Amino acid sequence: MKSIKELFRIGRGPSSSHTMGPRLASEMFVKRHPDASKFLVTLYGSLAATGRGHLTDVAINETLQPHAPVEIVWEPHVFLPFHPNGMNFKAYNSDGTEIDDWTVYSVGGGALAEEGTKALETPDLYEMNHMSEILSWCERTGRSYWEYVLQCEGPDLWDFLAEVWDTMKAAVERGLDEEGVLPGPLNLRRKASNYFIKANGFKDNLRSRGLVFAYALAVSEVNASGGRIVTAPTCGSCGVVPAVLYHLQKSRDFSDMRVLRALATAGLVGNIVKHNASISGAEAGCQAEIGVACSMAAAAASQLFGGSPAQIEYAAEMGLEHHLGMTCDPVCGMVQIPCIERNAYAAARALDSNTYAAFTDGTHRVSFDRVVEVMKQTGHDLPSLYKETSEGGLAKDYRQME
Repeated sequence: MKSIKELFRIGRGPSSSHTMGPRLASEMFVKRHPDASKFLVTLYGSLAATGRGHLTDVAINETLQPHAPVEIVWEPHVFLPFHPNGMNFKAYNSDGTEIDDWTVYSVGGGALAEEGTKALETPDLYEMNHMSEILSWCERTGRSYWEYVLQCEGPDLWDFLAEVWDTMKAAVERGLDEEGVLPGPLNLRRKASNYFIKANGFKDNLRSRGLVFAYALAVSEVNASGGRIVTAPTCGSCGVVPAVLYHLQKSRDFSDMRVLRALATAGLVGNIVKHNASISGAEAGCQAEIGVACSMAAAAASQLFGGSPAQIEYAAEMGLEHHLGMTCDPVCGMVQIPCIERNAYAAARALDSNTYAAFTDGTHRVSFDRVVEVMKQTGHDLPSLYKETSEGGLAKDYRQME
């Protein structure tokens, strides 16, 4: 299992798989051929089906065009066997001769992979890749999940997570200040600032829930407008973890250090799913994005409230279990409807998962690892029109972006 630095990526939205991944692939390719005279990029499957709404072409052109002309070919009905988010890059010299041909896949969360590999960027750091193994280690040693993360990642983990947390907080606060309409043809009005104002007018219980909604909406709206966010585990689900942690720090006065430990635990949960299943909506539906984000946030909340390793595992399990089967069907291929509202609901569900687990001793029948297996199989069984192609579900009655 790789570093959580490959899970928490700081970058610009609106999509980790459709914007950040293609941008990274373009950067890698242009470094190989800075003197090329022409680039040809072919996008396949989900990347082609919703790429315009996700600004895939913008990310590629911004990276390659300063060096040479770019032609982009869209193949929405061609799915390469390794992953639905396939890309092929070709470089040509001045006489039109092809000098390189590279196929790469954007596998979710901004990560890239070549066929037959898990990812390109970093070596494996974790020996234990399943929650059951790590839970047993925690119970045997008396340590917490975040201590296992620290053991594997090294002491620079805290500096990295401090930057992640600063970026998350900045996205919340920027989103609360923004008003107006989000970019794109849906003309969707921003809601975060209004939710924040209205929430403060209610009594404690409704205020608390309304503020969580506002914080999740704020980050999601920053993402939808191409702003700076942290993948947690993806751009489309980036509002859940920040909303929960921001709310708990504000309302319970948790220190930054305790929040960073909770982030480490959340990162471990997301990493386990990424390694053993998927965090890509194009591969496994929205359960792999919003479901995993809810699971991460639930584990982080349980950690902050002093949950035992078994209770943290249970909170994470419920966060994912109750999103099983969720389709990825963005209207007009944009990370707006239903994505933004799903972030708000998932943040609330994460807090409920923590509360439910806190009433138990952590004992339950269905393990987190089992839910991850089921999510992977469910994602495999979902038809492609429900996996970020905008051809089914909520997106079906809306005209695709031309």
